[in-house]
Amino acid sequence: MVNRVSGLKIIAASLALTPAVLFAQEVQTVKIGFSSPLTGPQASAGKDNQGGLMMAVERLNAQPITVGGKKIKFEVISEDDQADPKSGVAAAQKLADQGIKAIVGPYNSGVTIPASRVFNDAGIVVATVASNPKITQQGFATLFRVAASDSQLGGKMALYAAKELKIKKVSVIDDRTAYGQGLAEEFSKVAKANGIEVVSKDFTNDKATDFTAILTSIKGKKPDAVFIGGYAPQGGPIKRQMKQLGIDVVLMGGDGICSPEMGRLGGDAIGESVYCTQGGTMLDKAKDGKAFADDYQKKFGRPAETYAVSFYDGMMLIAQAMKTANSVEPKQFGPALAKLSYKGVAGQYDFDANHDLKQSPVTVYRFKNGLPVPLTSY
Repeated sequence: MVNRVSGLKIIAASLALTPAVLFAQEVQTVKIGFSSPLTGPQASAGKDNQGGLMMAVERLNAQPITVGGKKIKFEVISEDDQADPKSGVAAAQKLADQGIKAIVGPYNSGVTIPASRVFNDAGIVVATVASNPKITQQGFATLFRVAASDSQLGGKMALYAAKELKIKKVSVIDDRTAYGQGLAEEFSKVAKANGIEVVSKDFTNDKATDFTAILTSIKGKKPDAVFIGGYAPQGGPIKRQMKQLGIDVVLMGGDGICSPEMGRLGGDAIGESVYCTQGGTMLDKAKDGKAFADDYQKKFGRPAETYAVSFYDGMMLIAQAMKTANSVEPKQFGPALAKLSYKGVAGQYDFDANHDLKQSPVTVYRFKNGLPVPLTSY
């Protein structure tokens, strides 16, 4: 008996751990995926998104949170999906193969629709800002939309156009991406229901830069406004070319054009006749909005654009769901996320049965000196 006790003491002594080693053993690394365009025409938006996610992870790692008795260190694995569906699926498979537990992204609807199937098959939680209604209609249990849908973004822009801008006739252009098409359809539907005549519909693509033929045709229709279902790399040149052709009417769009990239690409044509919508309340009126914007500017030397705050909030939502479920496994924290009620920087997050936000206020912006300035939440 004495020998056995002595032996146990020797074993215990040999296993004694210093505080540093003990702490190291208590830390669990959790991989988080990121997918957005980091090269190509939409790289500015992708880097904006990445910045928001990295800010959240940096703050979470500085705390850090404890899940299942272990301190959690989040590690971000980024993939450039190039805003291309095929590249997006390849990026999704690459992320899934690296054992990520969740992904914040993708950004584009055209990427998210096919990529979400890969993530669903792998059982990975997805927090996306992509707005096409079809995304959440797929019924994937681990997929969540953390921003407004096309129904809200396009519809609210149409309501504002009818009620506040008193637009009577509009020409619609869409870039044939899942995002642009969905946005244009929702805008057109609500516009017609509110007495606006859609006098023309034209199609382009998300790589185009010359819109002279489309705009010349539109000029003959004499609309009061043009609506673009697409992104800033098309919206900026469209407004610049509208000015060159003497089409002095309002240009409207959704969140895809609601960024400083419009001013960089459209020059002095991007002024007070350009309007856009973005999900969420006005950041400068949100409790933590100004602090977020100031911190982002300080960290990256550039202003937060459209979705940095949503990628930040999306990561915080995932971390909160892990804490609530006391697990980093998607099978456990996914259901917790579905039931979560969370106050983020951009607004309140509560999900409906489809994993869309129950309430997603939309802010209407008007450009001034090449930058979107919030007008009102609608």
